Amino acid sequence: MATTPLLALLALFATVAAAVQRRRTHRRPPPRARIADLRDRTTFGDDGAVRSIQTADLTMPVDALEALWSPMQLERLARTYWRYLTHVTGGLIRVDYGTEQRTVVLLRQPMRLLRFKAPEYEMDAQRGLVRWRIDDGLLVEQRGHHGDGYLQIVVERRPSPEPGMGVAHVEVEVANFYPSIARRLSTPVYRGTQSRIHVLVTHGFLRSLARLDLAESRVGRYAAPPTQP
Repeated sequence: MATTPLLALLALFATVAAAVQRRRTHRRPPPRARIADLRDRTTFGDDGAVRSIQTADLTMPVDALEALWSPMQLERLARTYWRYLTHVTGGLIRVDYGTEQRTVVLLRQPMRLLRFKAPEYEMDAQRGLVRWRIDDGLLVEQRGHHGDGYLQIVVERRPSPEPGMGVAHVEVEVANFYPSIARRLSTPVYRGTQSRIHVLVTHGFLRSLARLDLAESRVGRYAAPPTQP
């Protein structure tokens, strides 16, 4: 990748950062759950691989948590992440849905920032997971790496000390990610731009979950069948 596209991406990150700050000041509907313990852990491996994890705890009535615990709601949670990304960036970044892939684009193709394989889902009585494996894109360094990076959202049910309440521990993780900006420019530049924006956006997404407003899935893989008359 040439330096010029990277500089354009840096300008994009500055624009996105400003958009995120503006969106954070807007009025929001009242929360239906209580969010706490937002954390961030971002580390760099010796080979340049990034692992970034943002977590939060959502406390809500047990019946509300029970209503959310299904494959259909897990799929809606995944869609909510992409909806939030588009909303918080003012539509600059959006997601194109394909049969076998999800593509994060700047406005439209061919400005492909990241392309993921179709999501993988896992769910049992205590834990739900949706994972998108990274394919390619302007933001990822491809040389010498073989598609082992991924983005995933994990939700775990945890007990609450409050009677009648339950906790959903939510974790957003990017792992085995090799950022092209870190390789082409420097790790400090990546930390101050793309990494910082990712943490801001993800923490905003986690805070938004307190409203329990999950988006309708674009694919409907686990959508409930229509009711028969």
